[in-house]
This record gives sequence, structure tokens and C-alpha cells, in this order.
Amino acid sequence: MTYPRIRERLDQGKADRQDALGLIAHGHGRSELSLDPETSLQIAGELFTHSHNAITITDTHGTIIAVNDSFTRITGYGRADAVGQNPRILKSGRHDAHFYAALWQALADDGYWAGEIWNRRKDGEEYTEWLTITAIRDSFGRTTHYVGLFTDVSLAGDYQRQVEYIAYHDTLTGLPNRALLVDRLRHCIVQAQRHSDSLAVVYVGLDDFKTVNDLHGREVGDALLVALSQRMTAALRDGDIFARVGGDEFVAVLTDLELPQDWEDTVSRLMAAASQPIVVQCRTIQISASVGVALFPQDESYADLLLRHADQAMYSAKQAGKNRCSLFDVAQDEALRTQRKGVDRIAKALAQREFVLHFQPKVDLGSGALVGVEALIRWQHPERGLVYPADFLPLIEDHELDLDLGEWVIDAALEQMTEWRSMGRVIPVSVNVGAGHLQRSDFPVRLQRLMAAYPAVPPTDLELEVLESTALGDIDLVSEVMRSCCAMGIRFALDDFGTGYSSLAHLRYLPAASLKIDRQFVCNMLNDANDRAIVSGVIGLAKVFERGVIAEGVETAAHAEELRALGCTMAQGYGIARPMPASELLRWVDDRQSRMPAAGIMEGMI
Repeated sequence: MTYPRIRERLDQGKADRQDALGLIAHGHGRSELSLDPETSLQIAGELFTHSHNAITITDTHGTIIAVNDSFTRITGYGRADAVGQNPRILKSGRHDAHFYAALWQALADDGYWAGEIWNRRKDGEEYTEWLTITAIRDSFGRTTHYVGLFTDVSLAGDYQRQVEYIAYHDTLTGLPNRALLVDRLRHCIVQAQRHSDSLAVVYVGLDDFKTVNDLHGREVGDALLVALSQRMTAALRDGDIFARVGGDEFVAVLTDLELPQDWEDTVSRLMAAASQPIVVQCRTIQISASVGVALFPQDESYADLLLRHADQAMYSAKQAGKNRCSLFDVAQDEALRTQRKGVDRIAKALAQREFVLHFQPKVDLGSGALVGVEALIRWQHPERGLVYPADFLPLIEDHELDLDLGEWVIDAALEQMTEWRSMGRVIPVSVNVGAGHLQRSDFPVRLQRLMAAYPAVPPTDLELEVLESTALGDIDLVSEVMRSCCAMGIRFALDDFGTGYSSLAHLRYLPAASLKIDRQFVCNMLNDANDRAIVSGVIGLAKVFERGVIAEGVETAAHAEELRALGCTMAQGYGIARPMPASELLRWVDDRQSRMPAAGIMEGMI
């Protein structure tokens, strides 16, 4: 059947529903049926009659010429009501002229339009339908009819809205949940950036809520949560957002803050609302809330991170005693993150053997002879070059990694001493150890294990230097650990002596064989009488307590002469030699000995 013939029959009102859907089957222009025309019309007629989709056929002027039963069921308009009318009888008024202009433009350009549209039933009820309109064209490409197919999706839309509500709201309190909160917070951040405003993310954690559940049961606990959520919501300003993000945790987003501190009054009201007594199922219950606050743009984070920061601040408030508010400290957090990053990098450096030892000579001020070296750690960084300990050791202070790195230094020093001994060179080495080592009762065992790996090195060749200015904590435990090490033959020195607060107590209780005078006193003793007096006093204490003494920071021959005059016999410092790699130390020793005059030791030293 050709388009002109169908059109003629339709115009004459003689085409039945089978012919109409036959028009659809043959005139869609996108596929061909491999059936004879009469069979195609029969099948198409059945589809037209029994389809769950509403079907309308209009002429090019938009006049309805055929509808099916589903059209009547969905819209309420019978065939007599619809045929001869324009589909605008269904118009809901929700869409403006631009919407319909775009629809007709799509039909003109593409011959096809599909989308969701609001229409109105005969009884006036609005509904949502999914509508597809197709332009039917003849063999010359001229539009002859329009076929509309639509499905009522109102119930599906209602169901979808219910699903979305459940997905984005807390089922107990009806408040937004975390997913919806994050979405709204992102929008609030954009608005704050656009208007140069501040906003506050307020994380509220109820204190001891678990106790309520344990004492009164889950039902009472749930009722308390509902009542508190209503109270705290009432304490907020219009436009603020309040959500439940966990069992006993809530979050408020305070927007449009002209000044960063404008959050304080609202938070005070929130905390007051949470802490007031409340009657639940004939029980009077009173709890409190700990609150953490993160501010934007002071904290220039994205939504999830702002929530995490406010959560951290709330946890800090709980740790500080509960029922209080804590403001997230951006600078402190940055410092902590920098430290964590630094610690991780140092751990990686230790695993990849990026650390090396340099050795600074110690000499006898009388003979000029080498009496030992101090092992000093350096980081041979692949990008930054040689990094000194002041730039990385503070990052791992009081961290377990400090102990690991300290043991690496001892192990590396013992390994180097073994190598020197294999070359016929006996060079005692001193190694710095932190207070953390000496506060571990198992340190002597660990040290003995390290020593056992290098049997060629006698324990007497190893000296451990302890910073006298370090907080040594349990002095009895430290003393016991040191004595256990001394029993193995290990020697100890108190480093930077004179800079601490318990020097005499340390001399009395700690089995240190020698004292090291801090370099700041030595460097200034030629020009400062007080520093000279301190140096003289330390030397005197060493003699009284029968301890050895060595001066750090010897820069010139004048320093060396003055130290000898005061009774100090050993020294180290840049005037004697800077710390150097092990490969350079032996050359330095040999060169020094070759240049040392038979007399005038000081001239050969400095």
C-alpha cells in the first residue's frame, strides 16, 4: 500500500486502525518488513490495538486522526473526544513557548523528537509522560503525518522520587544523609567562592550516647536521636544545612558567614540544644555534644576533606574532655602532614640505603695524635644532594623510625671499624644515641646482637654519646640500661654537657666515662668571660668526678691553647678537621702525620 493511497483513505475517514498502524510499520523510513502488505497491516493493527503505549496519529497541521485504547486509558479522552482535536488539549501549562519551539524545530530538522513532558488528563490531573514523535514522510521526503507514542511515567517518577529520598535521607530522623550533605556542601563551596563569603562545617558528636543505648535500650536511643535532631535543627539559622552522618553524629553547614567568627553563636546554640535535659518515654535524659569546626576558605579544601577536618577537630574535642568545641588548625595539620610525608620519605631512604656516615677526628691536644672519630649521619639525597641531620632528624624525633635509624648508625659504624681493622687501622668510634634507645630495657640485648655481627671490633672501641640536654625520662631505667652496656665494655660520653638542667644529677647517676663540652661555650670562651668560666667549670667537674673531658667547636689554635691551659686534653672541631667520608679519613691521618713537626704541635694541628 502506497503513502498516497493511505493518505487518501485517511482523509476520507475510511482507514481503520489496522491501516493506521500499517502506516507506522511501513512509513517509519528506518526499516522494511519482509511481509506482504496485508499481513503487515494485520500485525500492525494488533500492535496498535493492544499496545501499552498510547498512540496518536495527526496530519501535518497537528489534527488528531487516530488514537488507540491506551491513549484513552491514560488521558481519559475517548476517540470521539480526541479525533479532530489538536494534541494541545493535553497541555499542562508547565512548559513555555521555547520548549515547544525546540520540539517542532527538532521535528523539522530530524523528523524525530523524544523526551519527558508534563500533560493533563481530561479530569485535570497532571501527569508525566515519555513521548516520542516521529514525522512520517513519503517517497519524496515530504512530511505527511506525525505519529506520537507515549507512556505514563508518573508512577515511575513517584517511585523514583521515593527511592531518591531514601537514598539521600536518614530513615530515622528524616535529615539529609552524608551523600546529600556532600552534594549540598559542594554547592555551598561554589557559592562561597563566587560571593567571597565564608562557611563553617560543624561536626557534632554526641557524648556517651552508647551508654544511653546500653542503659535504656535501642528504642529509647532512637527516640532521643529524633528529639535531639529536631532541637538542633531549630537552633540553626534559615538556610543552614543539617544532616545525620552516623549513629550519633551530625553535621551542620553554616553558610553566608560575613566574618569567619560568625559561626560561634550558632555553635553555642547547637551545643546548648544538645545538652538540655530531654524527656524520652517518661525518662529524663541529659547528654552533651563535642563539636569540631572547619572553616572555608581558611581551610581551602574540597567537601570531603572539609568534613574530615571537622571530624578530626570533633575527635580532638572529645579527647580534651568532651562537651566542648575545637576549631581545626590548618597550620598545625599542614605541619603534621609535612612531618608524616617527611617520615615516610626517611623510611624509604633507610630502606634504599641512601644514608652515609661521615667521621670527624678527635685529637690529643698534647701530642696531636688521633684518639678517635665521631660518626655523623648524612643523607645522600638523590635530588637534594648531601643533607645534614638538622634537616631531617627533627622529623622523626619520638618516632619509632628514630630508633631504627639509630641502630643503622651503630651497625654502619661497626662495619666501617671492621674494614679499618682489616687494613691495620684501629680507630675508636663514637656514635650518638637518642634517649629513646636508653629508655628501652631491651637496648643492651639489641646492641649485643649488633656487636656479635662484627666480632673483630672490641666493645671498648665503641663509645655511645648521649645528649645531656635530652629529657632522659626515667633516670633509674636509663642508668640501668647504660650499666648493662658498660658491662659489655661499651663506653659512654655525655654530649653537649653544660646545656642541660640536671648536669650534677647526671654525673652522679649515669655511668658516663667522659664529658663533651658544648661547642657554643668553646667558640665564645675567648671573648666571653662567662663562657670561659663554664668551660673551666666543666673541666673541673670532670676532674672531681674522675671523668675524661673533650671540647667540641675548636676553631683556631688560640682555642686549642686556651683549652690546654685550662686542663682539657682532647678536642674536635672545624679548626682540626671537618667531618669527612671514610674514604678521606685515612688520607687525612697520613697527611697530618707527615706534616706534623717534631716540635710545635699546635702549628701542625690547626
